[in-house]
Amino acid sequence: MTDDDIAGVLAAMGPRLRVSRERRGDTLTDVSRAIGISPSTLSRVENGRRKPNLELLLHLAKAYGVSLDELAGTAPATVEKPHSPPPRRPVDDKAVLPLTHYVGGVHAHKHVLPATDDQPPRPRQVSHEGYEWLCVLSGRLWLALGEHDLVLTAGEVAEFDTRTPHGVANAGLGGPVEYLIMFGPQGERLRHRVQPTAN
Repeated sequence: MTDDDIAGVLAAMGPRLRVSRERRGDTLTDVSRAIGISPSTLSRVENGRRKPNLELLLHLAKAYGVSLDELAGTAPATVEKPHSPPPRRPVDDKAVLPLTHYVGGVHAHKHVLPATDDQPPRPRQVSHEGYEWLCVLSGRLWLALGEHDLVLTAGEVAEFDTRTPHGVANAGLGGPVEYLIMFGPQGERLRHRVQPTAN
């Protein structure tokens, strides 16, 4: 494994830790109390502003019920038995693909929420430091932003301060939803160099 590979694994680990925590429905405070660190320290690790050490990763892996390989994204893929249908995934079980491999600054991720046959409850909301830009690639995404509920479709974009409570769910029955997120953990925003012009 090269230095670049190691940097990439560390950069991708923060988002995986955040997804693991949110999947369990835990807040930063819940996990911090359980493993004996401050919520701000855990937030910095999730946002890529602090590299986690092995002791912290072992505590987090135990708290989330996952392996270190899963947190690092190096767990071997499971092989399905022939002719067996894929297992049904929970509504909140999302796949996250980090698109940036560095620590600090704006991070980009692709998220996929699996198909569901049932109408999900209103998304559970979280809030934290940062600023987020979200773009739907396909499907219909339910964005609960504070007291507002929005359904975004392919090509639609939302941006917001992540200190506003927010959460997402698949709003379309029967198909997955894919979306991109650009996240500035310290409130960094995208900068427009060229403004659109009217025809």
